[in-house]
Amino acid sequence: MTWRATQKANRRAELMAAAARLFAERGFGAVSTADLGDAVGMSGPALYRHFASKEALLCALLLDASGRLLNGGRALTATIGDPQWALTALIDFHLDFATTDADVIRVQDRELGNLPADVNQQVRRLQREYVQEWDRPFAVLRPDLAPAQRQTRLLATFGLLNSTPHSAVASADDTRGILAGMAARALLGD
Repeated sequence: MTWRATQKANRRAELMAAAARLFAERGFGAVSTADLGDAVGMSGPALYRHFASKEALLCALLLDASGRLLNGGRALTATIGDPQWALTALIDFHLDFATTDADVIRVQDRELGNLPADVNQQVRRLQREYVQEWDRPFAVLRPDLAPAQRQTRLLATFGLLNSTPHSAVASADDTRGILAGMAARALLGD
């Protein structure tokens, strides 16, 4: 990449991080392009050099998050053959995402309905594919469960892990271990 392309990519990433923070704090509708520009030290209209609109920024933010989760999940299930280790790695991976990208989790939770229908469908497709990555090792570990039962357990586990930005105490040393244990028990327990 050229220096200019690197600078542009860095500015775009800054805008996405600022948007995640502001959308999480105030809600998508309450954040203006001027607010977004101020957050990264540029004018509001300069946003349009990187995104066609504020809505396009929201779309990029949620598509990026879903894509990163899916790609990370695929990488784990492709390289870890043991289903127990794969599921443990997926839980850890998702916890990492939920704690390092807590603002994105909040935005996704609250703003998914503000996406245009086609982008909403893309995000939901990526999410379904991510759930399927989890279901592969889970089905091996719990062959006694029907697909609908596994789906219910998986979605409940995501609810637990995605509640981390809302409920976890960042300074608690054992928070991660507690949440990982709860997620494993939610999936594998009787």
